[in-house]
Amino acid sequence: MRECGILLPVASLPSPYGIGAFSKEAYEWADALKRAGQGYWQVLPFGPTGYGDSPYQSFSAFAGNPYFIDLEQLIAEGLLTKEECDQADFGPSRRYISYDRIYYERFPLLRKAYERWKRNMAGDEGEENGKAEYTDRIQAAVHRLSEERLIRETREYCFYMALKDHFQSKSWYLWESDIRLRKPEAMESYRRLLSDDIGFYEFQQIKFEEQWQALKAYANEKGIRIIGDIPIYVAFDGADSWCHPELFQFDEENLPKAVAGCPPDAFAATGQLWGNPLYDWGYHRETGYEWWIRRMEYSLRMYDVVRVDHFRGFESYYSIPYGDPTAEFGHWEKGPGISLFEALERHFGAELPVIAEDLGFLTQEVRTLLKASGYPGMKVLEFAFDDTEASGYLPHNYSENCVVYTGTHDNDTLAGWFDSLSEKDQSFAREYAGSLCVPQKELPWQFIRLALASPARLAVIPVQDYLGLGTEARINEPSTLGKNWKWRLLPGEVNEELLEKCRRMAKIYGRLPVLQRPSGRRSCRGCLRSL
Repeated sequence: MRECGILLPVASLPSPYGIGAFSKEAYEWADALKRAGQGYWQVLPFGPTGYGDSPYQSFSAFAGNPYFIDLEQLIAEGLLTKEECDQADFGPSRRYISYDRIYYERFPLLRKAYERWKRNMAGDEGEENGKAEYTDRIQAAVHRLSEERLIRETREYCFYMALKDHFQSKSWYLWESDIRLRKPEAMESYRRLLSDDIGFYEFQQIKFEEQWQALKAYANEKGIRIIGDIPIYVAFDGADSWCHPELFQFDEENLPKAVAGCPPDAFAATGQLWGNPLYDWGYHRETGYEWWIRRMEYSLRMYDVVRVDHFRGFESYYSIPYGDPTAEFGHWEKGPGISLFEALERHFGAELPVIAEDLGFLTQEVRTLLKASGYPGMKVLEFAFDDTEASGYLPHNYSENCVVYTGTHDNDTLAGWFDSLSEKDQSFAREYAGSLCVPQKELPWQFIRLALASPARLAVIPVQDYLGLGTEARINEPSTLGKNWKWRLLPGEVNEELLEKCRRMAKIYGRLPVLQRPSGRRSCRGCLRSL
């Protein structure tokens, strides 16, 4: 079955409150995807973000970004007023997110909502407000609800964030040693001290999950499946590494022995120093990959299909001594290989809906691992056109078992990419696409056609490419800070004419979703596994 979808992070949706959210605009986007003949919406990771605003450096692998909570729904529930939300300053631009304004304005609003939510839980007992026993009773009720609604790891994140606030946003390795090392008496003391602050974060996650599950159900009813990401690594400044140091290559002080990155190459003379803690794969193997199974369970509640980031790191990973200023002196270590994916399939079954991000320099060992897993890999058109004219990313070289992208969140837009090519590569790209005489502003559609016409069973196109936007609409430029993850759609920018054109392209190239075809055949969640 051939299908197609559109890549658009939730943060990039329009909304009146500074950042895309699970708001009416998201529901309208699901409707638009259906009218456009799409079967998938790729949203990227959902984790709460910190410094740098990257969803690939999250405070937890088991929590959602509170920025996505729809304020208008909180208004409808009586937890906020429209006046309170309208008075907040979320920044001057509808096109670009102002994360500093979002941070300083959104959390006070969510705190107000939390206080009213607690009073609603109190009911007739609210007149006792201010009494210690009342406060204790309400906080206990909040924590009980959290235990009912949230998994253990999500609640651990809530405790972590309350502690992080208490220590003026410092990373956990700078906290006082008793709590940094999770000594039982310190853990209990801080749980009591920060009970209400923990409840505030529990409230955020409860609302995040309520709203997302409603939106996801709506999209699924429309025949739209959600693709989300699992970044291979977690952040050092995060709940996962603080709560479970046994999962990582840490010393007796719970500091990393080594960290992740990439070796020097033509693009980075000193390599890339990511700084993420590395997994103790021996421990994971001994525990039957229990943590990874839990992570996949959580991800499959959030998404219908999971794109596993940096797949090659499961075969071999680059290990850099902790404290090194560059990635120059790292070395390669063997990862878990096929044993991890065999454990996942024993637990979830053979129809695990996974896409493997197998981009970058691939060894034969990585190719063998990908083939053994059975997962579809990725092809990116922007990687295809160089002066060798023999790239494996050229569409005629694809197999069916892959997902083709014109570009990913880490690439420039098609228009921006084409502008950056040498004259020789531009000429070859035009020749390959049969577009020697096509005006440059129309070229993105020529490459979109190449993706849709390719043998790949799934084609995913960033919305910027359908709009023909340039570099100003790029989502992320790796190894840079300050300009990423900010771009947003404007209201009405995706119009009915564009949606009809998308649908026509999907039909021409045999990619209309099964649910939208006259035959009445239904698709299954695991159909991607057969790619």
